[in-house]
Amino acid sequence: MPATDQHPDGDRPSWAPPSLDAGRLEAALRSLELSVRGRLDGLLQGNHLGLVPGPGTEPGEARVYQPGDDVRRMDWAVTARMSEPHIRQTVADRELETWVAMDLSPSLDFGSAACEKRELAVAALAAVVFLTSGGGNRIGAVLDNGTGPVRVPARGGASHARSLLRKAAGTPRAEEGTRGDLGGLLESLRRPPRRRGLAVVVSDFLGPTDWQRALRGLGARHSLLAIEVLDPRDVELPDVGTVLLSDPETGKQREVHTSPVLRKEFAAAAAAHREEVAAVLRRAGCAHLVLRTDSDWIADVVRFVVARKRGWSGGAA
Repeated sequence: MPATDQHPDGDRPSWAPPSLDAGRLEAALRSLELSVRGRLDGLLQGNHLGLVPGPGTEPGEARVYQPGDDVRRMDWAVTARMSEPHIRQTVADRELETWVAMDLSPSLDFGSAACEKRELAVAALAAVVFLTSGGGNRIGAVLDNGTGPVRVPARGGASHARSLLRKAAGTPRAEEGTRGDLGGLLESLRRPPRRRGLAVVVSDFLGPTDWQRALRGLGARHSLLAIEVLDPRDVELPDVGTVLLSDPETGKQREVHTSPVLRKEFAAAAAAHREEVAAVLRRAGCAHLVLRTDSDWIADVVRFVVARKRGWSGGAA
């Protein structure tokens, strides 16, 4: 949609996620659900088959009958054609269980474009919730604003989906100086072990990449998706003269002059970090979706899902 279209929140573009102000949180979440369902509905259809072996109801391949096989599964058409008894195997039809590790540390309480990164993270969670819901599928989450993980058990149904979004959107902001722990968040998602499914990590991935070991551990059992939430100021400094920079996770502040040399060095360092994050995710076998506060996030999700539909359905990333 054109960037000039207006959002119900006033000056926001129409494609921007809604503001999560406490006074109108329910209306914002309803608006978010309608936006997601309206533009993403239909991208994922059908069941999530056979994440683990076992009996099921979906017809599979036929094979030669062996003593002890259930005669109720006899495939008479193949038997007549091959002149030898054959049975029809079945494929396990199991629900997809999705777990989301959601980083809500203070570095996401910022935004210089259409919305805050925190609001975009909640919008990303909404996309995951509605794309993986239905058919008996379940979704749970571990939320952490830097003060410790909060677990939301995996359940199915529309009421649980809305409750999960409400819990994430209503997570209080941590005090400035609170440092996030993405590695610890991933470990809390990894243990106790869960049956195979989809693990989604939502974060801005700022700071050291000391979380990569925990991510690889998750990838040994689950399909992985990382949703990286970025703001333009994460990758470049504006030409605004002297400015006070603040690190919300340490509380440190520094006044700098945004000279051309500083802006070039900042952009180079930010690009190098983004490349490092992408490389770590790639080595872990993790699908990687980047959402920005200055871009139509639903259009970005649509492009990603269409390109990686099989990965979203529980197959290899």
